[in-house]
Amino acid sequence: MPNKLQQTIKPLIKAVFALGLVLVLALGHADGALAARSGGRIGGGSFRAPSSRTYAPRYAPPGGGYYAPSPGGFGFPFLLPFWGIGGGFGGLFTILIFLAIANFLVQTFRRVSSGETEDTGYSSNPTVSVTRLQVGLLAQARDLQPELNRIAETADTNSPEGRAEVLQETSLALLRHPEYWVYAGAGTQQAKLNSAEAQFNRLALAERSKFSEETLSNFNNQLKAAQTQDALPGTGELDNPTRLITEGPGEYIIVTLLAATLGKFELPKVNSTDELRQALRQIGSIPSEQLLAIEVLWTPQAEGDTLTSDDLFAEYPDLTLV
Repeated sequence: MPNKLQQTIKPLIKAVFALGLVLVLALGHADGALAARSGGRIGGGSFRAPSSRTYAPRYAPPGGGYYAPSPGGFGFPFLLPFWGIGGGFGGLFTILIFLAIANFLVQTFRRVSSGETEDTGYSSNPTVSVTRLQVGLLAQARDLQPELNRIAETADTNSPEGRAEVLQETSLALLRHPEYWVYAGAGTQQAKLNSAEAQFNRLALAERSKFSEETLSNFNNQLKAAQTQDALPGTGELDNPTRLITEGPGEYIIVTLLAATLGKFELPKVNSTDELRQALRQIGSIPSEQLLAIEVLWTPQAEGDTLTSDDLFAEYPDLTLV
């Protein structure tokens, strides 16, 4: 009797074990699918110190003497003849010299009071502003991802002009989809040049670590594209109908713009669509000579990939509803 009972129960135990194994594998695959998140990246730049200030050459005008450009701007040119300044012209030249000195002092005071000191652009360790702007859009903005892919594939990220164009084109692409704006966040940190690169890299790595894989990247003109599993034949959504059940539809697209600029640059707080529009215009108009480095990051990048509301709240908790 015990032998018969064992023979009856043994197949049932095997069936239950097999079913449990299948469920474990299936749930494990579903969790992996939920964690998978592709990302795109465009970036480049360097944190070299700017060149020293060059002064305009001094040249001799007709009739002797030399022309000394005023260091303060519009200035007062004055002549210092090589002969003595006695006689009737002494008083005139004294007045001109006094006006030039006064102009220099006034212009220096204006620069200091407005923060435009030598440290901004001409010292060996100037101030650098590291700015981050993030925009969360509804996934219905389907034209945005192909536009970002095109920018990544054609951008010249090895030149200051090319990097400025990347910021401009990305800002324009976002400005064209205001009806899909949902979340946003902006912030600026300032540091000296010798520590700004580390600060910039920390922000960039924090954003890149939110991707499971960078499926499209153009960094310093090194273009890389990864073939994702979803793009392989036999593994797409149509071949795996349970994927739509476990993951649900994609809900959001997150775009992050990072910029390191010489001098003081700061975005306004973003709590509305008007403020977001102003911030995008401001970061997209940074001149190339002021721009040190950029990173443009977005997720999802791969076709068929998703970013759900749970993902957004977990990875981007500091974004504000606009």
